[in-house]
Amino acid sequence: MSVKMTKYKHAEFADDDTSVGSVQFGEGITSSATHIRYYTSKSMWKKRSMLEKLLLIIVITLLFVIMVLAFLLAAADTRIRESTVLNVDDLEKPCLTKDCIEIASSILQAMDTTVDPCDDFYSYACNGWIKANPIPEGKSNWGTFMKLEQENQLIVKHILEKPIENLKSKAEQKAKLYYESCLDVNETIEALGAKPMINLMNKIGGWNVTNNNFSISSWSLQNVLQLIQNKYNIGALFSYVVGEDDRNSSRHVIQIDQSGLTLPTRDHYLNATANEKLLKAYSDYMTKVGVLLGGEPNATQDQMQAVINFETKLANITTPNELRRDEESLYHMMSISELQDRAGFIDWKLFFENALKIVGKRKISPKENIVVYAPEYLEKLSSLIQEYQKTDDGKIVLNNYFMWQTIKTFTSFLSKAFRDAYKGLRKVLLGTAEGGEEPQWRYCIADTNNVLGFAIGAIFVREVFQGDSKTQAEAMVTNVRTAFKNNFKNLNWMDLETRLGAEEKADAISDMIGYPEFILHPSQLDERYNILDIRRDEYFENNIKINFYALRKNLEKINEPVNKTTWSMSPPTVNAYYTPTKNQMVFPAGILQKPFYDAKYPPSLNYGGMGVVLGHELTHGFDDQGREYDKDGNLHQWWNNKTIEKFKERTKCVVNQYNKFKINNKNINGNQTLGENIADNGGLKAAFHAYLTVEKNQSVPPALPGLNLTHRQIFFVAFAQVWCSSAINETANLQIEKDSHSPAKVRVLGSLANLKEFSNEFKCKVGSKMNPKEKCEVW
Repeated sequence: MSVKMTKYKHAEFADDDTSVGSVQFGEGITSSATHIRYYTSKSMWKKRSMLEKLLLIIVITLLFVIMVLAFLLAAADTRIRESTVLNVDDLEKPCLTKDCIEIASSILQAMDTTVDPCDDFYSYACNGWIKANPIPEGKSNWGTFMKLEQENQLIVKHILEKPIENLKSKAEQKAKLYYESCLDVNETIEALGAKPMINLMNKIGGWNVTNNNFSISSWSLQNVLQLIQNKYNIGALFSYVVGEDDRNSSRHVIQIDQSGLTLPTRDHYLNATANEKLLKAYSDYMTKVGVLLGGEPNATQDQMQAVINFETKLANITTPNELRRDEESLYHMMSISELQDRAGFIDWKLFFENALKIVGKRKISPKENIVVYAPEYLEKLSSLIQEYQKTDDGKIVLNNYFMWQTIKTFTSFLSKAFRDAYKGLRKVLLGTAEGGEEPQWRYCIADTNNVLGFAIGAIFVREVFQGDSKTQAEAMVTNVRTAFKNNFKNLNWMDLETRLGAEEKADAISDMIGYPEFILHPSQLDERYNILDIRRDEYFENNIKINFYALRKNLEKINEPVNKTTWSMSPPTVNAYYTPTKNQMVFPAGILQKPFYDAKYPPSLNYGGMGVVLGHELTHGFDDQGREYDKDGNLHQWWNNKTIEKFKERTKCVVNQYNKFKINNKNINGNQTLGENIADNGGLKAAFHAYLTVEKNQSVPPALPGLNLTHRQIFFVAFAQVWCSSAINETANLQIEKDSHSPAKVRVLGSLANLKEFSNEFKCKVGSKMNPKEKCEVW
């Protein structure tokens, strides 16, 4: 997971109803293959000679020995087959309490035991869940994460729909007002139609497409950029933020990066033939919106195509994300005057003075240092802009581009006609589940959580979060951290000095669980949102204010010391994240619930679910990007050179391995997903060994009924079932193209296939799909 864990998801076992080589004792001795009958008649015995008697005794004795050996071999064979599923001793007395039965039932219903776990563990663990959980209306994918999110939404909805005086703080009341403005119970949004957007366009300088108040003679690139970036907080051409300085994480610094594309990836523009349908849908969407705002259809389409052509040129000078994984090579500290020399398409000193005056900083020295993550992009951008500025037609294209970036940011806050215009593009990008749209209230709860997340968090925590969940999660963090560090001594590719530094860093990683304390204090919560004015019937204007509020809160940091205990994710969020400059991992209350964690679960389930999440975020501190930051969150080389070389050899193994995985006949991008794949593998291993320690120090709980699985095996089933999900083909394809995480099925199969402990527990033969001869191991 980068800053999100995303936001960041399968042997048939006999029930012992047969026995090979069964032996029955009755009138005679019966095996499955031979029937021997002997008699003990004294008259017949007396007639035998001594030699005959001796031979007969030997034969009978041999036959008896053969039968006993056959019985023992059959029993041993049965035990061997059973041991691939269960430890018989563990299952002699299963737990039959109500909780155990419900837990076992839930696990079993999600499984498909007709699948060999050594062939496809994801299908084995998840096919039942996928069959029982079709993608809901209005969704293009569905999984345990999203299902839990929807349950959380119901909790918040129940509170927000109570009378406003029942809420505990002004911040929560603002959340209710914003939620109601989104629901548009008074149909104000529909009555206003395009008017809010037309007013905004006029404030920015008009749009040539709709012939309203646009004047080429008075148009200024500098003025337009400053308006949309420094007032409406819209990233066009480039993006900038105030963040922790990677090389000195105790201070804030302005950071600039490449940005400005509408479609998800640069390849969507550059691979025009493969994406013909998508580019056509994008053009249609732009044209529909332009016409709704007053444009003539043909002229609008032509001008929007010119904007697409410009965005294609931006894509051409944009560096692919998979080539931007080395944080040290991305970091370029330079003065504003140096940036001006390299990319002089605007006056940078004037631009940043215009931004920082919002927080009272009026003047900036040309020597002021900023961090540039894409200097080559900005140099090429400067040449591109200069080319367009040579003619009036080129200037019109630039203004149309800026206006389009503004319009597409705010169209979702307009009437239904504007929202419907996006459906065609959404269909091509994501696909759509049959049957209609997601209920508006769900969209509005999610939207409210996005913009007033800590106010929503106060409601959520008060309603559902139990204090003991936080205490037990902290104990799990300690156990997983210890297991992760203990493994260092097994890594022969690390030199001693680097290993000791890695142990120090692991110890220094701070963990924040549940929620920030300030949300429980109404006065502190109100202070956070005191400058934000929210009104019930002004959804569009509310979002204009929220964009400016977010910009101002970010810019305020330029005058403040770094606070390494701040949260970047709201408490109800079903996710987690690690921040390298803070060396901090955060686990919101939203994820500390079933199926990730429950106080009633046995440790095998909690460590297989939440334990792996904890291990995943911990390992991010040591993935290909996180490892470049030291224990204090500073970017520099603190590893031995030879150790770095050996580390990179191991990451190449991971890249090559994941490159071979396919979903919908499309290969995973091993470079793009490298950090998350390292975290998946390392997190699973650390969590399992943490569980083994717990198992050693505590008595193993009784087996869960009906599962025929040991608790160690249940650990792996729990891990896999966290990722049970399905997606429409278009969404799955987009994830492969865009996401830094591998698809859910690959996350399960790749991690388990690399872990020898998994194959040991399920007795997977070397060379089987889940136990390949060649494995990749980083941590």
